[in-house]
This record gives sequence, C-alpha cells and structure tokens, in this order.
Amino acid sequence: MKIPEIHIPIVEIPIKRNVKLFIKREDLIHPEISGNKYWKLFFNINNYLKSRPEKPLIITFGGAYSNHISAVSALGKLSDIQTLGIIRGEELEKKWSENATLVFAKNNGMNLKFVTREEYRHKEKLTQFLQQEFPDSLIIPEGGTNENAIQGIKMMLNNDTKDFDYLCSAVGTGGTVAGISEFCEENQKVIGFKVVDDNSLLNRISELTSKRNFHLTDAAFGGYGKINDVNVRFINDFKAKYNIPLEPIYTGKMMQKVFEMIDENYFPEGSKILCFHTGGLQGINGANILLDKQKRQLII
Repeated sequence: MKIPEIHIPIVEIPIKRNVKLFIKREDLIHPEISGNKYWKLFFNINNYLKSRPEKPLIITFGGAYSNHISAVSALGKLSDIQTLGIIRGEELEKKWSENATLVFAKNNGMNLKFVTREEYRHKEKLTQFLQQEFPDSLIIPEGGTNENAIQGIKMMLNNDTKDFDYLCSAVGTGGTVAGISEFCEENQKVIGFKVVDDNSLLNRISELTSKRNFHLTDAAFGGYGKINDVNVRFINDFKAKYNIPLEPIYTGKMMQKVFEMIDENYFPEGSKILCFHTGGLQGINGANILLDKQKRQLII
C-alpha cells in the first residue's frame, strides 16, 4: 500500500450557530478501501509484506455488513493477496448471496468462513487455531484495531487538522479514536461517538493510547446496525443540503449526534469542530435492501 497522492479536503458545513463545523473527507481516499480502513490497514499490510511470506494470506473477522471485511477483500484483490474472512453468524452461509457486502467480498476473491456467534465471541481462541493452521498468515483483528492501526490513523492528522478545538470520530472497535487521541495536538479534545453498546470500549481505547484527552458519548440510536426513520431522514437531508453522502452505521449517526450537541450548546461559543468522515459508504446498499424489505424510506 502507498500513501495516496491526493489532498483530503476539509469541508465546512455551513450552520447558523455560534460554532464552526467541518468534515474531513477521508471517504475520498480510495473508492473501495476508504476512510479509516485504509489507514488502519496501511502499516499492517506493509510491515507484513516486508517479511516476504512465500504465500501471503490475510485473515480477518467481521459481521455481515462489515466495512472492514469489504476493505480487506478489496485490498487483497488490488494487491493479489489471498484473503479469508471469518464471518459472524453461521446462518449466513446459506444466504450470503443476498448480502451486498459479502457478495462484494466474494467477487474480490475473499474466502468466507462462517462461524457461530458463540465461536465468534471467543476470537482469541479462534485466532490461535488459525495461526497454527496458517503460520505464515497475517491475522488482523475485527475492525483492524491494533498497534499498527494506531500508527496508521496518525496519517489522518496533519497541519490542516491542527487548528481545531474538537476532533470527532465514530467508534466501533476504538482504534480510530485511540489514534487521533494519541497523535493530536495537546490542546485538542477528542470525542468518540459510540455506535455500539460496548462497556469495554473505554478500557480498550485507554490501552491503545497514553493520552486521556478523549471522551465517549452514545450515538447508537437504538443499537449497533439499527436504523430508525429519523436516522434515514437526517442522512438524506444532510446529502441534499451539503452534497456529502453518509452511511447509516457510523458517520451518519455521528453527524446526527453532533448536530444534537450543537443544538444543546455543548460546545463553547467560537469552537471549531472537525468530524472525520471514515468512509464505509458501501454499507448503504445493504441498509437499503433491509429498508426496502420493511417498506421504509431508502437512503438516497
């Protein structure tokens, strides 16, 4: 993987408030390996390939609509590296062809292994078995979060991001917030928007960064992967007003919560707020399939 030779734009979101709101379009970094996924994989892959494995193999974990699974499969195809995805939910094995994310992964050449939710909960044991079976493989944890990923997230920060008071990111496994927290300026505050109901996140992030400049707030809106009609309306209104697409699992919920916090005067007057668009737009297709089955409004 190479550092993309593009400038990631920071776009102001014009709001009639006493604060200024901006979004950094990390979703534009690559059409298929977008946002934080690119940077989480950057050092993982490059360091692995330096060891010159005879038959490189990348193994990772994810759910049915995982942005991480999608990104790793695309990277495998792009780099001609074999990939294996360990997918949560054995019931999906018979109906994977109905899932846009899994079809995309398969079309990229990723092999899929479906495991029970009980097996998936014990990923440490599963990882040990896989490492024994494939000793030369690179096993990347769910969401790509590890020490190499933290170093990659550093690449999302540059001179353009230094002049902000608040740095905001959605939180799934915690790696992105940990990396932003570790490498941001001393005066900056980091807010992680939890889209999962996971009480272990605070401890996990604390283990990945030496800083304590971050705060977590709930942005699950009913639970991970749950999409209500208010979420859909917000995403569609946001795109209509600002011409920026959001997906419903991570960035859409983060931006919705940010707007709520602005309305509640959470941010001091004159604050400059930067939100990171972490990509994952591939999730819109899967979400719309579910919404269509439920005869609900689709994401445009």
